[in-house]
Order: sequence, then structure tokens, then C-alpha cells
Amino acid sequence: MKFRIEQRIPAPLAAVEAALLDRDFVAASADLPKLGAPELLELQRDGDRAHQRIRYRFTAQLSGAVTRVIDPDKLTWVDDARYDLTSHTSRHRILPDNYADRLQATYDVALEPLGDSTRRLVTGELTVHVPLVGGRVERAIVDGLEEHANAEAELLGRWIAKQS
Repeated sequence: MKFRIEQRIPAPLAAVEAALLDRDFVAASADLPKLGAPELLELQRDGDRAHQRIRYRFTAQLSGAVTRVIDPDKLTWVDDARYDLTSHTSRHRILPDNYADRLQATYDVALEPLGDSTRRLVTGELTVHVPLVGGRVERAIVDGLEEHANAEAELLGRWIAKQS
């Protein structure tokens, strides 16, 4: 399933990018919906490049049909992200802790300045290899990602304003 999420974040691009790579912001995102508290595993910066790995847990409700083939407690993964701070882009790979044979996902993020705010465009593809319910699981995950991204955009605006 291909997906696209576009948002306007009420903060300048440089501040948004800095927040996304800030350990304190990652910790502050613990109360966002659908994905549970993030666990920052790695954050390295080298000039205009950064590598960040965060473990997430899917916490949204799943239907009974889905939970017959997927254990919700095992829906954890690492978001492995490589940032190019010159082009304001990042490439993300989702690395499942469990069910690696059933889930594949990648997405790209582009940040663009819009005056005092930032446009964030997320495009990606998610595939769940589970007969009969794969499409439902994909939709549930993408819905959760979109809800999380929207809540994160709001949090970014508030968090950056508070830091200023």
C-alpha cells in the first residue's frame, strides 16, 4: 500500500529539523497516539548527515480478525532513518522486531520552508504479507502512522515555541 502524508508544521524548517534530531523531543513524543513511547536507540551526526534509530510499538486497537494472525504485543519495530540536512530529506526503513517476513515498509520525508512554517511531505510504501487480512493490517498501520504524524506536527509546533 502506497501512502502519502502532507502537513504544515507551525515552525521554521531549521527548528523542525533540529527538533526531529533532538533526544528531548523524541522523549517528549511519548504520549502521541498509536505508536506508544519511542525508545531512541541511536543518534549520530556527521556534518550534514545524521543517522537515527528509534524503536516503536503499535498500540492502536486491531480487529479480532487481525489479532487471530498477529500478536499485538509483537508489533514493535525500529525506524532506521538517514537524514541529509543539506537537502532536508530523510529516508526511513522500518525494521520489524517480529514478523519480518510479513512486514516491509520504507518512506521518505521532505521538509520545505513555507515562510515561518514548514511543509512536511511523507511518501512511502507498506506491505503486510498475511493472507486475507493483510490489507486491513496495512490500512490500520497507515491510519496509525497518519494520526501519529499529525499529532507529532502539532507537538513540534508547541515544543519549538516553548524552546524559543
